[in-house]
Amino acid sequence: MHTLTAADVHAAADRTAGRVLRTPVLQVQTGWWLKLEQLQHTGTFKARGAFNRQLAARERGELDPARGVVTASGGNAGLAHAHAAAELGVPATVFVPETAPAVKVRRLRALGADVRPVGTEYARAHEAAVRFARERGAVFCHAYDQVEVAAGAGTLALEIAQDVPGLDTVVVAVGGGGLFAGVAAALEGSVRVVAVEPESAPTLHAALAAAEPVDVAVSGVAADSLGARRVGDLGFDLARRTGPVSLLVDDDAIRAARQDLWSRFRVVAEHGAATAWAGLASYRPATGERVAVVVCGANTDPSDLR
Repeated sequence: MHTLTAADVHAAADRTAGRVLRTPVLQVQTGWWLKLEQLQHTGTFKARGAFNRQLAARERGELDPARGVVTASGGNAGLAHAHAAAELGVPATVFVPETAPAVKVRRLRALGADVRPVGTEYARAHEAAVRFARERGAVFCHAYDQVEVAAGAGTLALEIAQDVPGLDTVVVAVGGGGLFAGVAAALEGSVRVVAVEPESAPTLHAALAAAEPVDVAVSGVAADSLGARRVGDLGFDLARRTGPVSLLVDDDAIRAARQDLWSRFRVVAEHGAATAWAGLASYRPATGERVAVVVCGANTDPSDLR
C-alpha cells in the first residue's frame, strides 16, 4: 500500500485547482473556527477526492472517455464522483444497494450517472463495482480508502492552515477514515487532529483498541454518512503514525450539535458533519488553543431545524 503523505496532498491541491471550491473559514468565537466544507460541490468534501482521483487517472492515460469511472455508493461519494465525471465529460456508473433512498438515486441520475441497484448491503454494491471495473475497464473510485481520494480530501486542511495562522488543532468526523487520513497527512507533525466518531459506529476507535482494523456494528443518526463497518487501511495507517485524539459521542450529542450549528450560526449540517462539532464538548480546548472544526457536509433534510 502506498503511504499517504503531505506531498500527495499538495499534489492533489495543484491538480484540483479550479475544479473545487475554496470554502470559507468562519471564526465563531475566540480561538474557534468552522471550515464550511458543506458549501463544496455536491454539498460535501467528497468532491475534492473525486476530482483528484479522476484527474490523476486521466493524467496516467487510464481514464477511457467511453468507459469512464465506477464507484459503489448511494450517498455522498457517489454524488461527488458523478459530478466530477460529468465535469470531465466521461460516464459514471454507480452501484447502490437496492435499499438506497430514492431521493439520492434521483440526484445521481440527475447528474448523469448510470445507477445500478445491487443487493441490500453496501458490500454487494462494492463487489459489483470492482467486478465492473475489472470487466469493463472503467476506473474504480473508492468511497474513501484510496490514496488519491484521501489526498484530495486533505486539501481542505491546507486551506485551513493558510486561513488560520497559528492553528493548533483540527477536529474531523470519522466514518471510513478518508477525510481523517487526508487531514492527518496534510498536517502531520505540525497540527493536532481530533477524530470524532459516533458511539454507534466507532470504526477508528475500535481499530486503535484492537491494533488493527476490525468490523463494527453500525447504527445511529449519522449512519448514512459515517456508516462504514471498518476503518480503511489509509485511515488506520495515519492514526498509527500521528496519534490523533480519538473521541466518541452519542446520538443525543450529535443531534444537539446539529441544532446548535443552525441556531447559533445558521450553518446547516448533516448529522455526520455535526459529529465533529459535538466532539468539542468532550475535547475541551485549552485556553488559547486555536481550533478549526470541519463541517464536512450538508446533505440533510433541514425541515427539523428550529
